[in-house]
Amino acid sequence: MRRAVAIGFALVLVACSGQPAARPASSPTPTASPLAGAPICGSTVVVQGSTPKWLDDAGGHNNPSGLPYVIARPELAAGFLFAYPLRAGHPDNPANKVLWVVRTPRTGALTIDGHPLGAATPTMHEILPANSGPGEIYPSYVDAPTAGCWQFDLHWANSHAQVELNYVAS
Repeated sequence: MRRAVAIGFALVLVACSGQPAARPASSPTPTASPLAGAPICGSTVVVQGSTPKWLDDAGGHNNPSGLPYVIARPELAAGFLFAYPLRAGHPDNPANKVLWVVRTPRTGALTIDGHPLGAATPTMHEILPANSGPGEIYPSYVDAPTAGCWQFDLHWANSHAQVELNYVAS
């Protein structure tokens, strides 16, 4: 009995004194991959591949497939990027179309407030009505007036999330 207690004590000491176990890198979904060549912009990663279950459910099982997308922090919203890279100004063909999908029920408009990461100006402000379906979606065109990394604060119902998107010169 004393030997079993000694062995157990030794195992606890070894476990407590060793290096912590490596944790896998965090990502929006284990089967999505960072988009090759996508620039680093804040802490948001542009990914492509399958989507998390919550995103599929929130999009009414009708999200676009094959498009790059971003997931906000906290993971309450995502944006599918119909044109990539996004371009500064008000481009067309292709336009900066983003399909926002929110995880919590939308009981009103989505407000988007943006500014360059680390700067207060210039700003952009957009309000999108909750009038599309299926799912908890808000189609939009998100145009930033200048190139660079932009931070967007998303507000709807009682929820809030934040995402950064990179814009290149047109």
